[in-house]
Amino acid sequence: MSRMIQLTLATLRPRRAVPGQDLLDPSVTHLRVRPGDLDLYRHTNNGVYLQYLDIGRSNYLADLGAYGRLAARGWYPVVAASTMTYRRSLTLGQRFTVTTRVLGWDARVVYLEQVVERGGHLAARGWLAGRFLSRAGDRIAPADVVEVIDGTRRESPALPDDVAAWARAVDVAHR
Repeated sequence: MSRMIQLTLATLRPRRAVPGQDLLDPSVTHLRVRPGDLDLYRHTNNGVYLQYLDIGRSNYLADLGAYGRLAARGWYPVVAASTMTYRRSLTLGQRFTVTTRVLGWDARVVYLEQVVERGGHLAARGWLAGRFLSRAGDRIAPADVVEVIDGTRRESPALPDDVAAWARAVDVAHR
């Protein structure tokens, strides 16, 4: 099964919500490297890591039970910016995890960290700035999305300094 099919299934038939899961709790996705994930050097292609992160974000929303609430409003997530750092290769058949965590949000975007680990060792790390759009093409304020997902309006935690600097550097931070 290709990663696009897996992402489609994770989105259209999401896993069950995790009781008590908070917006700031990490979500863990377990995956295994498949033959189609590999490049000519027989390790995971760098672009496939982005597909792994897509699946992790879909499962994060599923863990919160957010799909129905977002779909009822016609809202959906998109990536505004991302940066990846690679540490170790993943090779055929290896099991690994993608841990997705919301770091905070501002008036424009939600900031996430996604960590790919194998056997307790860091394989890759991604920082992402995500937006929510409506089917009409409007941008949805992150605070509104948080309120719909969480059931209450809440303030963002302070972003780590390095993430805030990255957000300014890639020009996604609220001005």
